[in-house]
Amino acid sequence: MSDEIQIRGEPSATGERCKFLVDRPVLPEESAFFSDPASAADVSPLAGDLLALPGVASVLIADNTVTLESDDAIDWPALGAGHLIRKHLRAGRPIVSQDYFENLPAETDLKWAIDDLLAREINPAVATHGGWVELIDVKKNNVYIRLGGGCQGCGAADVTLKQGIEKAIRGLAPSVGEILDTTDHAAGRNPYYSPAK
Repeated sequence: MSDEIQIRGEPSATGERCKFLVDRPVLPEESAFFSDPASAADVSPLAGDLLALPGVASVLIADNTVTLESDDAIDWPALGAGHLIRKHLRAGRPIVSQDYFENLPAETDLKWAIDDLLAREINPAVATHGGWVELIDVKKNNVYIRLGGGCQGCGAADVTLKQGIEKAIRGLAPSVGEILDTTDHAAGRNPYYSPAK
């Protein structure tokens, strides 16, 4: 592996999210989510610096990917996020401190809370469109879900996931890392779904 850190930015079509893919692990086999600059800086100087950039509302660090989100479209290349990621990786210090992981809720607690949220709020809402959302598993702080019924193969499934389901889960449990859709959308009745970057 080269000493030069290669980073490729993949902005979403709407410009409100950008995934930065790094040629090496940033947070191997773990994920961490941050939306509060003050608390982020205590356990992840990288997340604190990224949240200090204009317009950045949240940071998700998972394996070799750093995903930034904003409330509005951003000119991601002009923001300089890649430079900050390189700077922190070159420093050689932990990207997220062990304290963050020691204070995560138990998997069983997260499962119970997310199942309850799905039953009370999310499934009644998506049922109006003939869909449902199922919790498949929680591993560490990563959540695995599957969409079914009218949500499987639906062109709006990614929007429902990012703007509805993810926000509701993070509102309930801010320390949740990745929220992963395990649905085979191509197998649905309307297999025209193409996930946004």
